[in-house]
Amino acid sequence: MAHLLVVESWVGSMSRLLPRAIGEGGHEFTFVTRDLHHYLRGAGAGTGAGSEGPHPLLAARNIVTADTNDMDELLPHLERLHAVLAFDGVVSSCDYYLPAVARIAGRLGLPGPAVEAVEGACRKDLTRRILAGAGVPGPRFALCTDTAHAAAAAREIGYPLVVKPVDLCAGMLVREVRDERELELACRALAEFPVNARGQDRTPSVLLEELLTGPEVSVETVSSGGVARVVGVTDKSVGGAPAFIETGHMFPAGLAPEAEREAVETAVAAVTALGLDHVVCHTEIKLTPEGPRVVEVNPRPAGNRITELVRHVTGIDLAAACVDVALGRLPDLTPRPTGVHSAAIAFLLPAATGTLAGIGGADEVRAEPGVLELTLAEPGRAVRAVTSNNEYLGHVMTADTRGGGARAAAERLIAHLHPAYEDEDCSLEPSAVPA
Repeated sequence: MAHLLVVESWVGSMSRLLPRAIGEGGHEFTFVTRDLHHYLRGAGAGTGAGSEGPHPLLAARNIVTADTNDMDELLPHLERLHAVLAFDGVVSSCDYYLPAVARIAGRLGLPGPAVEAVEGACRKDLTRRILAGAGVPGPRFALCTDTAHAAAAAREIGYPLVVKPVDLCAGMLVREVRDERELELACRALAEFPVNARGQDRTPSVLLEELLTGPEVSVETVSSGGVARVVGVTDKSVGGAPAFIETGHMFPAGLAPEAEREAVETAVAAVTALGLDHVVCHTEIKLTPEGPRVVEVNPRPAGNRITELVRHVTGIDLAAACVDVALGRLPDLTPRPTGVHSAAIAFLLPAATGTLAGIGGADEVRAEPGVLELTLAEPGRAVRAVTSNNEYLGHVMTADTRGGGARAAAERLIAHLHPAYEDEDCSLEPSAVPA
């Protein structure tokens, strides 16, 4: 049995999947957080698979409150804890704390990736510079310090383009802009969001990128011993323009062999260029007419329950692999027969602002064959028109035991779910947006 230190977590499914993987591996963990209520407030966000019972983070051997945003205070505090509790590894699923985890691992002498590699992956501007220097293909880009600088860079790159924060997640404040007026509004929105959801000060710079066209996929890899091993490729549906909202995923991606090979090679080149090791990576790739281009590299398991899609098809648990590499162990990534040829998830998006009265059609969808999960928001939830991946009303996950039909099934079923709102004036048509 090993003892892991878990430093913060996402509030969504990975806050359950990572503790589950630790427990199923026969290990235990100490959970360190600056605000335990941050997780408890989000624990009752929906109903369905994985949401019943006490939150798994509460199963920690110890729950420690510490300022996880202050490394000068946190590192010596954890050194003292380590002397008593003897940690064997340190891990987090939350992007905002991945650089901290790397620093903690180094300070405590535990397995972990290089700090510089994680920081390079977690800062979108650093990722662009490192990959460009290594010749890994990506969009043309510019890092801008103010609106005037951004306007000049936009004229050079050419509209339409993408405006991004360098240090936010889940598609927050990522926007396509078509002219200088939209660029100004996007830059202003970023300037008005100086602190992230975890109370960390944001970098005020704005990243402009060439708008890439074509299908988007992600390559799931596990790096250990200096080798990045590929688990598979997931495809992605995107909607919600001018935002970029993930509306669904399917594993494995329905790609031609050559396109899959090119995506995999590009992702491995990106992980290697960043120097990432002892990590599970989720690398997003755009398959443009000119070839694959890197969107971003995430040095943690995929979110949006992609890890569960992979597990249903291959039997490989990427959350467990994350635990293994944090302990300095070589994960077993051997696929095993599961009887599932493809698995997909489709998300229900709000298309209105108001209070959710309920979601019709759930019983019929739940009764359909091939449904693995149906998770829906509870009535009474305040909702608004979707602007990021943080605002889903729920999801349906499906499996196809014969071939690659899971996506079509998920999209068909999500269209049968009908959100209703207490204020009838704001109730719109069903808000699923399949790509």
